[in-house]
Amino acid sequence: MIGINIICVGKLKEKYLKDAIDEYSKRLSKYCNLNIIEIQDEKLPGKVNDSIAKDIKQKECTKILNAIKKDSYVMALDLRGKQFTSEEFSKKIDEVPVKGFSNITFIIGGTLGLTEEVLNSANEFISFSKMTFPHQLIRVFLLEQVFRAFKISNNETYHW
Repeated sequence: MIGINIICVGKLKEKYLKDAIDEYSKRLSKYCNLNIIEIQDEKLPGKVNDSIAKDIKQKECTKILNAIKKDSYVMALDLRGKQFTSEEFSKKIDEVPVKGFSNITFIIGGTLGLTEEVLNSANEFISFSKMTFPHQLIRVFLLEQVFRAFKISNNETYHW
């Protein structure tokens, strides 16, 4: 069974988002070993300049890099990433084990995004939209699409 790791910055505070994460985590347990890794976010001061932003982003991204499992195919969520249909995304997830990886690690950055170092560590970038979404909400989107991908792969009716 493939491992799906989601590395994300910050903890969820909203109950409705936690409930959605819990529901999709339960649904996904049939298809994969899901591991959600929450990285402690750095507190933003009242006024942020470029130097402070760079320092905060670097601290968060160092923690992200340390959390990536060595045998992972890494997909960073980034606005410059490829946009997949649900069917294409399902096929991508199916292909990863064939390439010799036992884990897929998705990276969701914090408020300030990801450093070039983290982006360079990724095998590819993916994007859900050209729009920007709150990183907490993207967790739910990602889990739903991973669940949908497994349902498609197994010819199950959720997608239809």
